[in-house]
Amino acid sequence: MTPPPPPPSFRLSRRGGGNAPDAALDDTDLAAARDALAQGRWGDSRTLLAHTREDWDRRGHRLVVLADSPGSLAWAREWQQTEPDSGDAAALAACAAVSAAVRGRERPENARQAVEDAAARTPADPSPWLASLLLARHTGTPDEARRAFHEVTVRHREHHHAHHLMAAVLAESPDPHTLYEFAHGSASHAPADSPLALLPVVAHAERFRAHRGGTRTADRAAGEHWTGRHAAHLVRSAFDWWLEWGGEEGHPRRAVDLNFLAYAKFHEGRLAEAAALFQRVGSLVTPAPWSYTGRDAHKAFRAARATAYGSA
Repeated sequence: MTPPPPPPSFRLSRRGGGNAPDAALDDTDLAAARDALAQGRWGDSRTLLAHTREDWDRRGHRLVVLADSPGSLAWAREWQQTEPDSGDAAALAACAAVSAAVRGRERPENARQAVEDAAARTPADPSPWLASLLLARHTGTPDEARRAFHEVTVRHREHHHAHHLMAAVLAESPDPHTLYEFAHGSASHAPADSPLALLPVVAHAERFRAHRGGTRTADRAAGEHWTGRHAAHLVRSAFDWWLEWGGEEGHPRRAVDLNFLAYAKFHEGRLAEAAALFQRVGSLVTPAPWSYTGRDAHKAFRAARATAYGSA
């Protein structure tokens, strides 16, 4: 077998340096707009969001990343004052308020009001409801999460981020059947080329996080979690989908799926297949699921990649 190329250097976040994964992934326009927003220049965000209407997965991804920028709530509110009729400004303010509430820097009721205001201004946009789902995921109840998920998917049935969030919510239930029914049902009802085909793998990883992750024995438990018959079936199905459809470029969160699939293949012990996936991941490392064993995501990723490459 031809050895894989040397590992790529990591693309580091420009927000503070270090080894923090860059949430913008490979969206360079988003990364530039986020950095400008952190300095109070919201014009780039205005332009970016104006070109991301009705591409709901990309719009949601961009809003969530922009909302996490330092000072985003203040700058979004300034934009709202300047352009009070802007649905884009309202959506960013809602997402930024939710991001601040999740971090304990804004009252949840204020974030909910911002979400309601944005949803009323742009009723076809699932993004305010995505923000509502993010808020429910961290500070609400499962019923609140289900309502927000319903509102998102009424507007965009295959919303990628919303499905991942709902899987994380359901994974925390004592009964795993609802989680797996949700994941397999979503995958089977999606179009053949939809990345929701990988949702069962995501669900299985979330189940590990919720019930076995973050412990001293988590590394060993992760291997056990991915080697049963059920795990082998869902990972094989996901990998087969990736071989047929995974080369499609363009989905804004495709690196998230690649990280989950590489994680699953590595812990399943299929190191040659994992090496191929690591090569495709390149520098686009995501915290989930590499942090699910309680380790630093980059250190866990690097160690797994080195093992897979060494085996290949």
